[in-house]
Amino acid sequence: MYARVLGHPVRVYIIDLLKKQTCCYSGDLAQVLPIAKSTLSQHLKELKKAGLIQGEIRPPKIKYCLNRETWEEARTLMEGFIRA
Repeated sequence: MYARVLGHPVRVYIIDLLKKQTCCYSGDLAQVLPIAKSTLSQHLKELKKAGLIQGEIRPPKIKYCLNRETWEEARTLMEGFIRA
């Protein structure tokens, strides 16, 4: 499941951004990424569904953070696959 979710470059970029900071608001991501807000929302939804990110609603914004535990699991699985 992680490979499918991370198979899109925008999702990889989002993960990379969130790895470098504590959290980020969806509005901030929309300013950085040259994609429609609805497309960004769909990518965030897929990452959240896979458990790689967490979202916290603070009206009118949504704050997203990397789920570090799940990310570490995904990273370990992918590294093991690549080394094999």
